Amino acid sequence: MTNHAAFAAEDAVTAVAAPAQPGRHFASFPPRRARDCRKAALGRMDLSTSGVLMAGSLLETMKASSPRHAMSAVGADHEEWIENHPSALEWFEGVLAAAEGKQIVMFLDYDGTLSPIVKDPDSAVMTEEMRDAVRGVAQHFPTAIVSGRCRDKVFNFVKLEELYYAGSHGMDIKGPTKVSNHKAKADEILCQPATEFLPVIQEVYKTLTAKMKSIHGAMVENNKFCLSVHFRNVEEDKWDTLAREVRAVLDGYKELCLTKGRKVLEIRPSIKWDKGNALEFLLESLGYEGRSDVFPIYIGDDRTDEDAFKVLRNIGQGIGILVTKSPKETSASYSLREPAEVKEFLRKLVKSNGTKKD
Repeated sequence: MTNHAAFAAEDAVTAVAAPAQPGRHFASFPPRRARDCRKAALGRMDLSTSGVLMAGSLLETMKASSPRHAMSAVGADHEEWIENHPSALEWFEGVLAAAEGKQIVMFLDYDGTLSPIVKDPDSAVMTEEMRDAVRGVAQHFPTAIVSGRCRDKVFNFVKLEELYYAGSHGMDIKGPTKVSNHKAKADEILCQPATEFLPVIQEVYKTLTAKMKSIHGAMVENNKFCLSVHFRNVEEDKWDTLAREVRAVLDGYKELCLTKGRKVLEIRPSIKWDKGNALEFLLESLGYEGRSDVFPIYIGDDRTDEDAFKVLRNIGQGIGILVTKSPKETSASYSLREPAEVKEFLRKLVKSNGTKKD
């Protein structure tokens, strides 16, 4: 059985309250049912603040999601941006100090965070070294993978049963199926707030797949509760055509909305649920809601991860870490440049926790 002890920094100097007893962190709790999160997600999302792509130049939005255009989109000097979003590796001791005496809960995006961004989404396989790093983190802290991908697909990439998995941008959450101090009932579905949208998602998937056949390099990925239209392999002069085709299809489905990612357009149900809601749901399910002795860390690289970064800023706990090589507008506090640095950060976190215990 894994031992999720409270985390303490090695060199922290700020006085903090003594950490709660380990038993309090992982007392048994009844797993929340799917109907609970469906109730929480009732109503349509606030389109003015959700990042939904409204009427206007979708092409410009697509360009802004491309790394080649990202630097100019922010309009900030690189050094100034790094000063405001320092490397989580270079400022690692500061992270430890902030987490002293608190229970770390780890949230990790997948694509671009645990695996590199690749041309073929089905080939985004994580390395064994990264898997070992994530396994090590899960041995010390409750850990969740939060991805836009279908939950089953992410699990097949990661292959670690002791984690929580939140697929489809948090619309499909499942607890660990391997014994751990914080597991819910084996195979328990914790949260599926968009189940009623499955038929329309499948209908749109079939329509979009047929439409995209005429655009070389375009790919529609079925992520169960949402769809991803990848244009990474599409020539830029065809992006406008792709955007118009996607818009034309969605015009007939007012219950769905369009958001952006890194060279991908995301089609999702228009409900009040995103990666930020998934983070809040998991913290509550673990018994941490409203507690001050918790330190959530969320690491992600995409626009959709901003919803989780904003939650952490709003509650004033934990940190968000953006994975990027270029300055971007973000609510994250720290940055890492690439998955290799994410792996190093996770290893340092585990090593520091183990050293302190020794």
